Amino acid sequence: MARNKSSFGKDQSPQSRLHALGVTRLNLIGKYSDQLMHAYIKGHFDEISINESALDKLVKARILHRPDESQPLSLRPDLNALIASLTEDERKRQINADVAGQLEQIRTRVKHFTDAQYRGDYAGSEHHFQLLTEKVHDMTGQFSDAIVSLWNRLNSDFGFVSNLSDKIRENELAQKQLRRLLDGFELIDFNELIELAQSSGPLRKLLVSQLQVAISDHSSSLLEVQKRLVELMARFRQQQERALLISNMAAFLKQHPNFEVGDYPNRTVVPDNINQAAPIIASASVAFDKIGDQQVLGDIVRTLDLSTHEYVEPLASSGEFDLAEILAVEAKHQQLKEDVENFFISLFDSPGTFSALSYLEDHALDWDGETWLFQVIAEHDGLSKDIRKRFVFEKKRRAESQYNSVEVIEDVHLSVTV
Repeated sequence: MARNKSSFGKDQSPQSRLHALGVTRLNLIGKYSDQLMHAYIKGHFDEISINESALDKLVKARILHRPDESQPLSLRPDLNALIASLTEDERKRQINADVAGQLEQIRTRVKHFTDAQYRGDYAGSEHHFQLLTEKVHDMTGQFSDAIVSLWNRLNSDFGFVSNLSDKIRENELAQKQLRRLLDGFELIDFNELIELAQSSGPLRKLLVSQLQVAISDHSSSLLEVQKRLVELMARFRQQQERALLISNMAAFLKQHPNFEVGDYPNRTVVPDNINQAAPIIASASVAFDKIGDQQVLGDIVRTLDLSTHEYVEPLASSGEFDLAEILAVEAKHQQLKEDVENFFISLFDSPGTFSALSYLEDHALDWDGETWLFQVIAEHDGLSKDIRKRFVFEKKRRAESQYNSVEVIEDVHLSVTV
């Protein structure tokens, strides 16, 4: 009898296992209903109210979860919403169709929190911050539940379909669910959240640091889901090809019961009256690991006319000469930079538009025109954005040829804005 009971337990249907699992977890909710309601009111679960074994059961039963390593245990978003619906708690019973609605509620809750702090209502601000924390954790928890649901789809519906068309449909459903999650991530603008948090440390930690870490983890999980999708699809196609080959071969043998496998090696021997193509000369190369090739290579090297001129090392220049040359180049470049800076300063002395080349000629500066224009352009681009706005900078170009789009900068005109 014991053996029959054991075999019966193993042969339970999926509906029976689902029923037993649901009854077990509902009994857990009923057994620890007092502690769960305290967690619902306070926003976190008192971990010392029950023993570690019971706490582990509640976590494994997906009744409690820890949103972040630094946060205490709290109710799952689905259980939180269920209690709010059963108790008609309008403060927490909020139905969200998408991430945009949740973000709008987060913005509203942040305004309530900042207004309460501005009025000096610290009890009210603490209450709003608790609700805001729950809302942020609910949103990240819903992302987590959706990713777990996607993994379950891959390990159940996607993995146990019989043909390629069903597999493709399941793949499309998984891709659409994944796309919705990615679209939800794109709606979260951290620049806006930083502006909402302003200088509040707790808000910045909740809306920026913790949320960014959670979204980053979820994005990594979604990337693994995509890799798993591609891997499963490729593996299924390989299995489909092998199954198709075997089924076609079985159908062929049924239609031709007297079929005998021929002598395939003999079929590769082509008759002489057909094989009239010229043979292909194989490419040859020297193999150093063969003794015969080593001898041939040695004979070839001995016949070469090798140069016996001795290598003469070039004379090394003295360090003083190199240093003097470097200092001269640096001094010349510094002088060019100072002349360009003087040109920019002269723009403030008198109004009007000035030509860079005209300034070069009027002041008889000993610089090449092309070098001068390059330095003027580089000096202007190196200015800060605020200072650059005070100049009107215009490059005078001309087309090099009518047959191409090459343009040459002939001059640069600058003026100062009032």
